[in-house]
Amino acid sequence: MYQLFGHSQSGSSAVEIALRLCDVAYRRIDAYSTEDSDAAKELEALNPQKQVPTLQLPDGSVLTEAAAILIHLGLTYPESKLLPDDPAQRAQAIRGLVYIAANCYTPIGIIDFPERWLTDADEATRQQLVAGTRQRLYRNWALFADQFPARPFLSGAEPGALDILAAVISKWSGTREALIGARPEFYGLLERIDHHPRIAPVLSLHWPG
Repeated sequence: MYQLFGHSQSGSSAVEIALRLCDVAYRRIDAYSTEDSDAAKELEALNPQKQVPTLQLPDGSVLTEAAAILIHLGLTYPESKLLPDDPAQRAQAIRGLVYIAANCYTPIGIIDFPERWLTDADEATRQQLVAGTRQRLYRNWALFADQFPARPFLSGAEPGALDILAAVISKWSGTREALIGARPEFYGLLERIDHHPRIAPVLSLHWPG
């Protein structure tokens, strides 16, 4: 059985959706990096960064990094349609997953925890860092929207791993609100992904209402 270390409204929700699409047994363990709990200690033993999602495979090995986990599951369970069957389309989907991880996921850590990057700075300086990072984040999403067209979804006929990660990560730091004006069609796509029957059952548990 898979063991998914995660937390509500975190990147682990993307992996939880993927595990359901793969139709495999899994157990979710609530853990978060800033908590002092048995689950958090267990998480740290598997992943020294204490980041979620962290996925322990049935053989006991460990996968971290949401994009890597989604790629692994898509390759291991092709019937899940997490990744496109066509090699060229699959390559672009993998590129998109890495793009989000590098350019849209990473800035969230700076926005949420600026003190980790500016340990001795005053609050005004930290807020300058947050503001600049937020604008960069919105720019990166706009560039993503320009480079990855929907046909009708990012993964093809049905939403797959790229759609799932885009829907989850774009929920943070005011990204959706920024995209309404900057890329309204892409914003509409994200809303369609949210409500698709492959995605909505898990997503609605993390973001109810």
